[in-house]
Amino acid sequence: MMPTTLTCEQTRKVDQAAVQRFGFSGLMLMENAGRGFVDRLCHLGIHGPVVICCGKGNNAGDGFVIARHLDLRGYEARVLLWSEPEQLQGDAATNFQILAQTGTPIEVFGDRHDPRRLAVYLDEAAWIVDALLGTGAKGDPRPPLDAVIDQLNNSGAPIMAVDLPSGLDADTGKASLHTISATQTCTFLAAKPGFYTPDAWQHTGEVFIADIGIPPSIVQQILGEDRAEG
Repeated sequence: MMPTTLTCEQTRKVDQAAVQRFGFSGLMLMENAGRGFVDRLCHLGIHGPVVICCGKGNNAGDGFVIARHLDLRGYEARVLLWSEPEQLQGDAATNFQILAQTGTPIEVFGDRHDPRRLAVYLDEAAWIVDALLGTGAKGDPRPPLDAVIDQLNNSGAPIMAVDLPSGLDADTGKASLHTISATQTCTFLAAKPGFYTPDAWQHTGEVFIADIGIPPSIVQQILGEDRAEG
């Protein structure tokens, strides 16, 4: 039997219910997600620098939390950012501001693909963390992320995706032309239905579900409401 899954829309509804009905904050959920991701990464083993590749959405916010928790545990974290810092919004912006005060190296690529500069970081990476695009991304990855994704895939370093591999449609399992091929995917709350399509495993690798503190009753409530509406 396939495990319980949540579509992108259902995940959004669960997060919204956790915040609006139960008093969670978005920052709390992001903190739990990042810490759970690092727990998994430490379990797998870290033997060198961890290069965390971030876009500009909440997936990037998770990446900033991940970098901070790696630093707290004594691991070398390096953040690469494909956004200007002032473009970050909400909880992602808050966690970037916190991270920037810790001394963790942050390399801003903005809207550019600089393959030589990127290669310097990738050549030393024990792990690459894919925090480029989250469930809110629609369509094929656009420049410069399309070229960045290809270079990450060709680096030879193992990749662990945050929530889902960038470029993969979490609901359908359809991969874009430029999609991360991860060794591991640490998803949050529940697996996404697209993970169980025949070809998705080539991009997700092994899927681990991290607890972010939302009670199962909230998930069941949202699933029940969706069934009633259907």
